[in-house]
Amino acid sequence: MPLFKRERRREVTPSAVQMGRSDRHPFRLVDGYIPLCQPEFSLYRSIREAIPVVDAAILKLVRLTGGVSVACRDKGAERELNEFLRTVPAGWNQRGIQAFLDGYLDCLLTCGRAVGEIVPARDGREIAAVLCGNVSDIEVKEEGSPLEILLALRKPDGTTQVLPRQDLLLFTPYSPSPENPYGVSLLHSMPFLSGILLKIYQTLGANWERAGNVRFAVVYKPGEEGLDSRRLQERSELLAQRWSEAMQSTRSGAVRDFVATGDVEIKVIGAECEMPDCQAPVRLIIEQLIAQTGIPPFLLGLNWSSTERMSSQQADIMTSELTALRRTLTPVVERVCRLWLRMHGYDCPFQVEWEEINLQDQVEEARAELYRQQAARLEREEVKEEHHENGNQGSPDPGR
Repeated sequence: MPLFKRERRREVTPSAVQMGRSDRHPFRLVDGYIPLCQPEFSLYRSIREAIPVVDAAILKLVRLTGGVSVACRDKGAERELNEFLRTVPAGWNQRGIQAFLDGYLDCLLTCGRAVGEIVPARDGREIAAVLCGNVSDIEVKEEGSPLEILLALRKPDGTTQVLPRQDLLLFTPYSPSPENPYGVSLLHSMPFLSGILLKIYQTLGANWERAGNVRFAVVYKPGEEGLDSRRLQERSELLAQRWSEAMQSTRSGAVRDFVATGDVEIKVIGAECEMPDCQAPVRLIIEQLIAQTGIPPFLLGLNWSSTERMSSQQADIMTSELTALRRTLTPVVERVCRLWLRMHGYDCPFQVEWEEINLQDQVEEARAELYRQQAARLEREEVKEEHHENGNQGSPDPGR
């Protein structure tokens, strides 16, 4: 005999509950972003993956910043050093210091910091490779002073281990500040607006899934035969069968008409609902996101105005932005070049030179150069005429 008797459960019929589908975009990190805590680097990578225009803007900055060389007082060392910069392995079957700087700057803009490593050869007389590191595995520690920092490897169990040969490690913060001395990502102000934009896109896709994939409602209003339930059921089943056959024939490419007798009404489900206009809010959010990158919208394929083009003021602003990025990367190139020169016995000074940034229209520049040449020619002709007139006035008259 059981000590505690169990009461017999009553069978309760569950009531029908209408619930919406919990469809959400796949980038859950954006929705779970909390501004009060330090976001993970995976959040910024998710923003780039979710919003193509942000990814394109960062790639544009990386491409426009490139183009580096070195000038030395010793021309022999300059040729060898530039050849090394052109052919040094950069990992993942890439060669050249520019390939390394592209990945380094991409990580710098996305995560707010970048780490790299100079790999010497076994004999210590050559640089075997220059590689980028994963910032998610690196933790920065101060060694008693802000001027001395150490890079440590973060292990899976939560402990850290200071990496050896700190002189061969490269570390660069982006836009450091007293609150964030180890860098701030270019995307640090985008998670909130990115979440709103992704919700709009997800809702837009759900609406098109409902409205684009047309569903029909076939309504049969019985007449006198409606009093006979058997005949009403037979007529309903026949209508459903014929309508299903007509729809299946349409999917296979054939055209088949649906013919019914009686009062039958066919209408599209949701046809009376209009799709909400999302162009204005999407453009407003994208403008805010692009403003953070500093790139004119039409360079990213957003032709909001038919007369949009890069003005001289925009070109100057873009040039200053790219120059600032180059100033951030110059110390990295100098460390690599300085180590290479020491390994090969050179003690000559050098200077890192970047390619000239040219964002102006080539046709307008050529026209301006033509106008300058024409003005210079007219000025030379006027000077010749003045000299000729002065010479004629000062010469004696031969008829006297």
